[in-house]
Amino acid sequence: MTGSSSSPVAESTPGRAGLGPRAAAILVFGSSAAVLVVEIVALRLLAPYLGLTLETSTMVIGIALTAIAFGSWLGGHIADQVDPRRLIGPSLGVSGAVVALTPSVLRSTAEWAPAVLLVIASLTILVPGALLSAVTPFVTKLRLTNLAETGSVVGRLSGVGTVGAIVGTVLTGFVLVSRLPVSGILLGLGALLVAGSAWVEWRTRGWSGAPALTLMVVAGGLAVTVAPGGCDVETKYHCARVVSDPDGGNGRTLVLDGLRHSYVDIDDPTHLKFEYVRAIVSVVDAAFPQGEPLVAHHLGGGGLTLPRYLAATRPGTHSLVSEIDGGVVGINREELGLRSQAGVDVRVEDGRLGLRRLDTGSRDLVVGDAFGGVSVPWHLTTVEAMTDVRRVLNEEGLYVANLIDHGGMDFARAEVATLGDTFEHLALLGEPADIGRGPTADSVGGNLVVLASDQPVDLRAIQRALDARQTGWKITTGENLRSWTGAAQLLTDDHAPVDQLLQPYSPQSGQ
Repeated sequence: MTGSSSSPVAESTPGRAGLGPRAAAILVFGSSAAVLVVEIVALRLLAPYLGLTLETSTMVIGIALTAIAFGSWLGGHIADQVDPRRLIGPSLGVSGAVVALTPSVLRSTAEWAPAVLLVIASLTILVPGALLSAVTPFVTKLRLTNLAETGSVVGRLSGVGTVGAIVGTVLTGFVLVSRLPVSGILLGLGALLVAGSAWVEWRTRGWSGAPALTLMVVAGGLAVTVAPGGCDVETKYHCARVVSDPDGGNGRTLVLDGLRHSYVDIDDPTHLKFEYVRAIVSVVDAAFPQGEPLVAHHLGGGGLTLPRYLAATRPGTHSLVSEIDGGVVGINREELGLRSQAGVDVRVEDGRLGLRRLDTGSRDLVVGDAFGGVSVPWHLTTVEAMTDVRRVLNEEGLYVANLIDHGGMDFARAEVATLGDTFEHLALLGEPADIGRGPTADSVGGNLVVLASDQPVDLRAIQRALDARQTGWKITTGENLRSWTGAAQLLTDDHAPVDQLLQPYSPQSGQ
């Protein structure tokens, strides 16, 4: 007899004996795709609590890669000790149950036990990620019928798994997130995985836990309806809701990722509730003649409070708004009373790209209001971005931006330093306690407003306007502002560690 090595699993008997090539490809493709769906959706689930920052993304990607590595190694090791036919069904089924329970578990943890959110989040990625990654070595073991075909079998299944991961990534990023709530995506995926478990069980007549896991998926669906979430709408970028003014009237607050971003009085666009908006309006009204129409560009829209105000108080004003989140624009139209009105043009686009489309010297005013208390679009903070802002402003033009930072306010100081490197004249508005201290002092923080121009601005007139609107804010400029900024680094397209500089918003500090 020759020594041709072969496994007791026969290639031609895919029932109890093993898996046919098509079934093997489906399992590897599906499990690999599912890992990437879980990874991307986990970022969406965590963003309202941790921010959609580089650090959050890095953490989730790192955990997912750890799960893939651990699951592949452990799956291969176990497959050599135990019949893989007994392992595929449980791996799919248990991962499906965990995935289905993830939305309610994470949101409940964030609400009631935030101190352990990172631990729970890690487990909700690690457990299904490792179990699903173990499927590939299980299936590979079953498909290795003789040593002469080892390379082709391993290579083929590895390629199928990679294609599955690509499809899972593209499908989630371009299709699912834009059309379905994240809870619906995970519940659907959990149901598919449990169904896959039942299918494998039927083919191999092995493990019979699918009915119990189906009940867990159903429980996950029911739990989503009662778990804290706080979203009226899940847009591509935010967990969004609209809250009516408890003081009555027709005022409404737009809340994005748990933070109040805009207040809109549908009946009276001149009713400005947030202090930072009153500060921006004070700058604009003091810098430009009363009632004079302006040509303005807004980086970030939110509830469009300022464009509405300008349209109401300066007839003939044209405000072009770059708002990246089409879901937020939809909320403005459906719940915040935005109608087709003269002077307000909203484009769903990235603010940096929107700037590039503007003609040189075409704007009287540029307003930066895309910075949040949890995360910041770093590419709107750099010297290059501010140079483009300066390009689109006319000689008398003004840039006004809302900054949010807390603690040591390192990001705010860096952004002010960056603006100081770009514009001739600079001033900072805020609470006296926040703008009157040196760069090493602690600060409660919150909203600041920075204004920059190439022509002097009447700061006394702005201060009078701030006092008239009862903001309690003061202005710092010149040497005092340079002292406040200290040795803060300039932000550039090549190096802008905004996520590391920003001290995130905490519920205790308010906004």
